[in-house]
Amino acid sequence: MQRSILITGASSGIGAALARELAARGHRLALTARRLDRLQALAEELRAAHGVQVEVAALDVSQVEQVPAALKALATRLAGLDIVIANAGIAGSRRMGTGDIALDRRIMDTNYLGAVATLDAATTLFRQNGHGRLVGMSSIAAWLPLPGSGSYCASKAALTAYLDCARVELGKHGISVLAIHPGFIDTDIAADMRRYPFVISADKAAVSMADAILAESTQLIVPAWPWRWLVPVAGRLPRSWLARWF
Repeated sequence: MQRSILITGASSGIGAALARELAARGHRLALTARRLDRLQALAEELRAAHGVQVEVAALDVSQVEQVPAALKALATRLAGLDIVIANAGIAGSRRMGTGDIALDRRIMDTNYLGAVATLDAATTLFRQNGHGRLVGMSSIAAWLPLPGSGSYCASKAALTAYLDCARVELGKHGISVLAIHPGFIDTDIAADMRRYPFVISADKAAVSMADAILAESTQLIVPAWPWRWLVPVAGRLPRSWLARWF
């Protein structure tokens, strides 16, 4: 069944890889990001390769007041939305004690509040229609204490908790919720990603993510190995192991 799917942060990385994977499966897409030129190039690529409808719009989800109108407009252009994927996110490293929390604020504004604004606006549309699927792009960082990445980890932990609450609250309204927790994915969100352990490509991750999105799963850790087994004991991982990588 062809579905109408909106992805935020789709101009690169996981968002772009997901767009390619979902377009290859024949789904209609609405793509947003701050970089409209990249979105337009991606849309042209997907239309030519797969013959699917692809709509785009510039959107910075940290400007939360702009999110509802953007989603409503794209829903109109696609004649409705079935799935909304809150994927937009940023990373950044700041060691504690510098006294400057500007980066921390940007991370929380985008990764948490931007995602909440996206999911909330989608919920408004879905409740009107009596069905829909919310997908949030969290991270294994929600459970791992990564040195220098306190705000990034906190933003993802907050999003995971929000998605868990949404799942309980919205099920009676016909709205399902999926929380995706990527491990280390080779994208440009962070410099020199390949130095981290168990890295996989965005294209490979997108296959598993698309499967879970379309199969009505509620949780996904990707790649499964080794994170599905490490996550339950994340709080007991040796700090020396974490310090080695971070």
